[in-house]
Amino acid sequence: MKNLSFTKKLVANAFSIGVLCLAWILPMQHSFAVPAFARQTDQSCIACHAGGQFPELTPYGRLFKLTGYTIGERTTPVSVMGVVGASKMAKPDSVNSSLVNYQQPELSSPINKSLSFETASLFFAGKITDNIGGFAQITYDNFASPDSSGANTVGHSGADNMDIRYADQIVTPSSNLIYGLSLNNNPSVSDPWNTSWAWMNYVPYTGGKGSNAYIDATTPYPNNGLPGLVSGLNAYAFLNKTFYGELGFYRTANKFMSFMNSGHDAAPIKGSNPYWRVAYNKEWGPQNFMIGLSGMTGHPYDSSFGATWSDAASYYSVKSNGMDFQYQYLLDPHTITIQSVYQHQLTSPSSQDVMQNGNSPYGANIFRLKGSYVYMAKYGGSLAHFNQTGDFSMATTGNTYEVFYIPMQNIRVGLQLTNYSKLANIDNPRDANTIRLYGWFSY
Repeated sequence: MKNLSFTKKLVANAFSIGVLCLAWILPMQHSFAVPAFARQTDQSCIACHAGGQFPELTPYGRLFKLTGYTIGERTTPVSVMGVVGASKMAKPDSVNSSLVNYQQPELSSPINKSLSFETASLFFAGKITDNIGGFAQITYDNFASPDSSGANTVGHSGADNMDIRYADQIVTPSSNLIYGLSLNNNPSVSDPWNTSWAWMNYVPYTGGKGSNAYIDATTPYPNNGLPGLVSGLNAYAFLNKTFYGELGFYRTANKFMSFMNSGHDAAPIKGSNPYWRVAYNKEWGPQNFMIGLSGMTGHPYDSSFGATWSDAASYYSVKSNGMDFQYQYLLDPHTITIQSVYQHQLTSPSSQDVMQNGNSPYGANIFRLKGSYVYMAKYGGSLAHFNQTGDFSMATTGNTYEVFYIPMQNIRVGLQLTNYSKLANIDNPRDANTIRLYGWFSY
């Protein structure tokens, strides 16, 4: 009965969020109240995002990204985004007991049971010239840092995803080649399908006290193996809307590139770390299909030994290779998207680690599958399955169920349930099952 009462309270609060957001947005409707890219192209959000779901891109949205965010006319290049959330874990005390039994740290912060402001982002985005455009995101996390008692109650802001592009086209009677360069701070943020590592976490969250603090710490997402924001330059080409290729190299975001990691602890990596991506794309009628391969070799700094950045023996290696797939059906009033990602990671310890601890390389396999349906770009739901295999400390399996409502194109209210059937260091994985309510708006 307690859980039922809490769920009713969450739904009631969701309605309150929607009403408040509507009251804030409605007076602005005459000025086309959508984010910067939509204002620039004079298109609604659903033109670029499938069913209005961020970050899933339509073919037009991919074209906009590939051409350097330059379609349309220059306009006010500023947008904002905010997230509020609340959640409840089934048995957090039992989860902590299991963690203690396995000599693991307890949950660092409680899951917030009442609605609270979690994160907000400021975007500078849009067309600069006919060939240059991009976006830069600065995010404030309301629960980013611990206070004197160790609780995450101190807010903090810093750089988030950034992608600055030069793009052009070569068009002949028989072919169309889009090519360009992307200066960015997160490997795969440049991906035109938004199906790869940087885009797997669909709903922004806080890593502190917020409602996804535990879910996202344990739910496996494919990743690039690097510890934080870096800086890289990628070259890409897209031929006849069919064949895509991209190659980039990433280095530590320091010196004149430090703005790409501003507000965060330094994330040093050794040398130039390669990232690559190839994909085959097919579009017909209201449907489109993509299958791709991607990979990266990263050499992050191992800070646990107190060695300096200049010590080559203090860097370990992470090799990531994966395959991803997407199918979309886009025909009003229906939107269907199916995405799948598989990634294998091989981590080799640093020379310091091998000498002192005798550790050896270890592997992990990560799989995610998600299907979503949106009706009239307003009512939607999704089901996601995740599975990670490796040694006992990595084993994670579960599902996330979601329903959401988009009353207006820049407001989304959703309810998620994440349940676990396998979870490392937890005797009964279902103790960590979590229900989450969130409200997400942008302008």
